[in-house]
Amino acid sequence: MKILLADDHGLVREALSSLLRNESRFEVTEVDCVESALAAVEAAAEPFELVLLDYDMPGMNGLDGLARLRAAVGGKPVAILTGTTSPALARQALSAGASGFLSKTLSGRALAAAIDFMHAGGVFAPYDLMKEETTGTGGNLTQREADVLAGLRQGKSNKEIARDLNLQEVTIKLHVKTLCRKLGARNRTQAALMAPADI
Repeated sequence: MKILLADDHGLVREALSSLLRNESRFEVTEVDCVESALAAVEAAAEPFELVLLDYDMPGMNGLDGLARLRAAVGGKPVAILTGTTSPALARQALSAGASGFLSKTLSGRALAAAIDFMHAGGVFAPYDLMKEETTGTGGNLTQREADVLAGLRQGKSNKEIARDLNLQEVTIKLHVKTLCRKLGARNRTQAALMAPADI
């Protein structure tokens, strides 16, 4: 998968590129500003399949840079990458058409999973945003749901989670269904990605 990564902090950009390149299926092109990103899109022999844009870099002007890149890549996913995980900013970015709002603190595995999810047509939103939107409608997780979610984050199967919690596998399936509804997730993978770090 061809990915364009735009971030003006060299160290951060190199670290993220290294994380992604550890997954042999990712081919990463690095740039340091919106203008360079637009030039890279124009010059690419084959189109980029996904663009990761740092929110706070030259040429972004709020979310103007997002709109410009979205127009340039013709429907391919463009996601915002940031060190500031503000639910209000996440909502603005997603409303403006971002395919995702990703924290720079994501692990390499979680970042790769989020990229796969967006590449498949999904929209990745942070857990905090979903929690805020579901408050008052059953958004708070029970202890048992949190336990199941912790298992999902570790990549365990329903059978493994059931064994760990001394429950029936069918009970775990019901908990996963409820978790997806509460978190606004389409599947168990997205639910795991949305889980807060302290789960």
